[in-house]
Amino acid sequence: MVKIANNRADGFVNRPDAQVRVVLVYGPDEGLVRERVVKLCRTVVADLDDPFRVADFDAAGLKEDPARLLDEACAIPMTGGRRVVRLRGVDEGSVKAVTALLQTPTASALVVLQAGDLSSRSDLRKLLEEADEGAAIACYLDDPEAVEGVVRAFLKAEGLAIERDALEVLIGLLGGDRQQSRSEIEKLALYKATGTVTVSDVEACIGDVSALSLDALVYAVAEGDSGEAQRLADRLLAEGEAPIRVLRVIAGHFLRLHRVVALVADGRKADQVVAGFKPPLFFKVRDRFLGHVRQWPLDRLGQAVEALLQAEIDCKSTGSPAPEIMGRVIIQVSRAARRSARPSPP
Repeated sequence: MVKIANNRADGFVNRPDAQVRVVLVYGPDEGLVRERVVKLCRTVVADLDDPFRVADFDAAGLKEDPARLLDEACAIPMTGGRRVVRLRGVDEGSVKAVTALLQTPTASALVVLQAGDLSSRSDLRKLLEEADEGAAIACYLDDPEAVEGVVRAFLKAEGLAIERDALEVLIGLLGGDRQQSRSEIEKLALYKATGTVTVSDVEACIGDVSALSLDALVYAVAEGDSGEAQRLADRLLAEGEAPIRVLRVIAGHFLRLHRVVALVADGRKADQVVAGFKPPLFFKVRDRFLGHVRQWPLDRLGQAVEALLQAEIDCKSTGSPAPEIMGRVIIQVSRAARRSARPSPP
């Protein structure tokens, strides 16, 4: 097998290939990782609390008992049927045990390996991507289009519709973590119960998310309000937000700005480019976004994107505290925003 492409991931999770015995599910979106792991396990065993057909343990235990993974995968259930083995917290230290498993054809259980974010150099990733009976599924934070799909699918299943403006507000408030998004959408569905979700419903139900939204931080940084940006960043961290995710969201905004400013430099009109966004830019921030287009020159945008991407790399590689790295680059880009401000023409 190979790494399962994003557009195939959900289909594979719901109906994995028959030849696959070992699946690695990994990535920065912990909620989506857990969701897909559970779905994979339930393709074999509906009741994941069944002690005869389900083994669920942490990879840390393999240090004391390296053979446990293979033993569990080879065990024959007393009640019949195929077994599922869910191994949590998998990392590079699990490569030897997983290799032995793949080399043992009699291990017939479906083994699902649950891991965090793994780099492209990961030996564990390479092992599962290259194994004939293995597969690897990456779980990245949802982009706005993916969030929209999650919102529409969930509300439709609950018998609810949603106004276009309300959908845009909700997408702006939700982050990229699939589990967190589902939690907020469930709250909204319980609040509304029947009918069509409006902007007022979203604001009434998810008001606290608005105060801490990443969008508010993004716009504060882009507009040079370093004090507000730092305050919002601190609150997001206090709520458990991951610094790398914050950096990615800010970088995404500046990458989008960079594309728009480049198109404007080629003769396109900014408002026409923005009108073509999918999903569309929320109407309440449209004027602010266009203000950023006018404010930021192309070279400064490139420098901002480079600084944000380098900060993410530093978070992963230097050993320095990620919140400090994030805080420094937020101040750096905010100050660049003030330097980039261009006076309006007379």
